[in-house]
Amino acid sequence: MNRDFILPDIGEGIVECEVLEWKVKEGDMITEDQVIAEVSTDKAVVEIPSMYSGRITKLYYADGEIAKVHSPLFAIDTDQETVDSTESVLDIPDIAELKLELVKQPSQVVRENQANKVLTTPAVRKLAREHDLDLLLISGTGKNGRVLKEDVHLYLKTADQGLAQKITGKNNDRTEAIVGVRKIMAQHMSESVSKIPHFTFVDEIDVTELMLLRASLKEAYSDQVKITLMPLLIKALSLSIGQFPIMNSRVDESFTELTYVGSHNIGMAVDGRTGLLVPNVKDVQNRSILEIATEVVRLTDAARSGIINLAELRGGTITISNIGAIGGISASPIINRPEVAIVALGKIQNLPRFGNDNQITARKIMSVSWSGDHRVIDGATIARFNNCWKAYLENPGTMLATMV
Repeated sequence: MNRDFILPDIGEGIVECEVLEWKVKEGDMITEDQVIAEVSTDKAVVEIPSMYSGRITKLYYADGEIAKVHSPLFAIDTDQETVDSTESVLDIPDIAELKLELVKQPSQVVRENQANKVLTTPAVRKLAREHDLDLLLISGTGKNGRVLKEDVHLYLKTADQGLAQKITGKNNDRTEAIVGVRKIMAQHMSESVSKIPHFTFVDEIDVTELMLLRASLKEAYSDQVKITLMPLLIKALSLSIGQFPIMNSRVDESFTELTYVGSHNIGMAVDGRTGLLVPNVKDVQNRSILEIATEVVRLTDAARSGIINLAELRGGTITISNIGAIGGISASPIINRPEVAIVALGKIQNLPRFGNDNQITARKIMSVSWSGDHRVIDGATIARFNNCWKAYLENPGTMLATMV
């Protein structure tokens, strides 16, 4: 039986993805669960496995092309006796059955596959091979960007000039293709900026007492889990959302509906091996600080290692970006659509402040920078919300007293 594999909805609101690399070719025999292709969404690079064993009869897209969700990705000729004949070839497989994992960012393989799709002639490809040239780096002047012999010769001439400059001590430019997660994230952020009217609110928080609490918890539970400030920040944020549910809302694409999301799925921006990823801790409102700490460690390690379940990147409702871990005291973070708010944490500084007795004392100060969707949240709301969050963090005993 010849049947189409329909590309499922592999991301929240995602309607297309880029085919990075086929792992098979037409005519290959494959087995169930064998990885067929790597595709890139606006959340991650994922592997697509086959649901059946059989022979690949058609690949509907070439490497580098954009595949549409709910459309055929490839066709497979299966053993009819092993397939339910009543099942439609257009049935969309359950997303839960797909073993979607974040994979290592393709680099050289992707570039080679993309080079094979450059518009040109066999003679030009031969010329490029003779000179060990990457066709992706050559600007085509022919119709539809076709690379001509003249383009290759011009590139060689320019390269010779560049070599001469290198010999004389001048530096050369280096160009690389923008692919995979970096490309998709750039598109996602561009759409966020163009579609959402951002506004920024900046404040500072005294985290002296919070750091003392964290040190106490670290000492008490070091044998169970690594405790950083992040679980405490996340839990306090969830408690504040309970008083300001609009901060945990989202709007639809047409801006006709506002949904107050019941689950507090708080995201953490992580600088992973494949680029910026935002895994989120699910249902923070129902978790203890120790449970949140365990999730923070697990998700952070997964994102940094480059292997993470796609479900853990979906469904976020509000995001924390800890730029202070790298450096800097403030930023203007970009909202992670379809969320309506994001906060960037600055580095913690030991700064002088006046105490209640008007005496100067050293305090641990952290700046926070909020970006809000001005269609949904006004300045007064985000200021009040931040004040609530700030009160929990500056007096963490009140946070513990409020937790259920």
